[in-house]
Amino acid sequence: MSSVPVQHRQLYINGQWCDASTGQRITVVNPATEEPLADVSFGHRADAAQAIAAAAQALPAWMKLTAYDRAKFLKKTAELMRERLEVLARTMTMEQGKPLAEAKGEVLHSADTFEWFAEEGKRAYGQVIPPTLPTKRHLTIKHPVGVVGAIAPWNFPITLLCRKIAPALAAGCTVVAKPSELTPLCGIGLFECLHDSGLPPGVVNMVLGPGDAIGAEFMENPAVRKVSFTGSTRVGKLLMKQAADQVKRLSLELGGHAPFIVFPDADPEVVAKAAVIGKFRNNGQVCISPSRFYVHKDIEKKFTEVAVAEAKSLKMGNGLEEGVVLGPMIEAKRLEATSALVADATAKGATLLTGGRKSPQFARGYFFEPTVLKGLPPDAKILTEEPFAPVMPVLDFSKLDEVIAQANNTRYGLAAYVFTNDLSIAWRMAEGLEAGIIGLNDPVPATPQCPFGGMKESGLGRELAHEGLEAYLETKYVSMVLRS
Repeated sequence: MSSVPVQHRQLYINGQWCDASTGQRITVVNPATEEPLADVSFGHRADAAQAIAAAAQALPAWMKLTAYDRAKFLKKTAELMRERLEVLARTMTMEQGKPLAEAKGEVLHSADTFEWFAEEGKRAYGQVIPPTLPTKRHLTIKHPVGVVGAIAPWNFPITLLCRKIAPALAAGCTVVAKPSELTPLCGIGLFECLHDSGLPPGVVNMVLGPGDAIGAEFMENPAVRKVSFTGSTRVGKLLMKQAADQVKRLSLELGGHAPFIVFPDADPEVVAKAAVIGKFRNNGQVCISPSRFYVHKDIEKKFTEVAVAEAKSLKMGNGLEEGVVLGPMIEAKRLEATSALVADATAKGATLLTGGRKSPQFARGYFFEPTVLKGLPPDAKILTEEPFAPVMPVLDFSKLDEVIAQANNTRYGLAAYVFTNDLSIAWRMAEGLEAGIIGLNDPVPATPQCPFGGMKESGLGRELAHEGLEAYLETKYVSMVLRS
């Protein structure tokens, strides 16, 4: 059984693997065993500046290639990711903790993203606009934004990089990417595929380092024309303030607090099982994870009974082991934050139905028991703060307008889920919920060809789909006067 050897891994700048200018390294730890996996070069602003300079130098030639020529590199990258599925997925499981089946699904989804944008890049259409004067002609053409700084978190360490890199390259931009220091090996595996696709030096670059330093270089360096960030709302707001100095373009995919709403015509047993799968996927460490479960009073008892039984049946353990569906959380800090949320809820009167603690069956690793709560008061922190945790709070409701108001009573607006067989209810919920993504009887709505993003404090712009390509393009308007 192959594994990631403990070794030194490097940054990727201008087509070369290289050490950080400071010589600093960090150790990557397996969250299931707390054992070291590898040492990785840990750079700083100087490394980011070097990578940005390489991307700026590579930009003119890359943007002049046809969309068809750029597509060849994206398709080759997708092909290599599929060929290396086992290695990439095992790396992800050991580094991030999610079960191997989930890791394989993430790698394949990411490969599909590259392939989809390889084709969508050929559809960066302008338009011809009817003139008001017979001597004029009006048209628009598309132009790549330029050098892009891409910052991705640890919870989907390959997918969230690909959602930025693939459309940027398809549009004709060059990229400097910063993966999370918790999951750099996944980023390195992706960049090995990009390198082996034959991309010219400087078109893609990867710098690992402290978020504040790398982010500051992205925001202050005038060569970077756009920054795409996935992460917390707090950091997203800081980036918005910093972007003002250069009027720098931003794409922000930030926090979420998704309601999961179940109407009485839905089968409570079937929906409860789907709810448990959706909630505990990746330990709830998912921006679109359902976080507040509103179940109609007529079926709340049955739903809760099934949800508790299903949660208790989930097999926890090292994600490389057969049958494991719930791995460790990413780090000790997340365990502590999850314990604090549960303690706050129970202290305020919530009832703990199962779980609620660090799992005692594991001597090492960051394992938290799948948890179900009910009877939560409105001021419980888990109902107002993004939980990012394997905790399922169940609440009840009786009226449609009431549940819409409760669901919308948050500063977030990324995703929402509705389970009903009534078409009228489905449409009223789709129109009434303040969320950028709405799953109607669908707990897993994300797919490369459909837009992904939120409303309110959940972000700006959209990733994936045609909107994801447009995020890396400028529109030029051309007006021409004809000779008489």
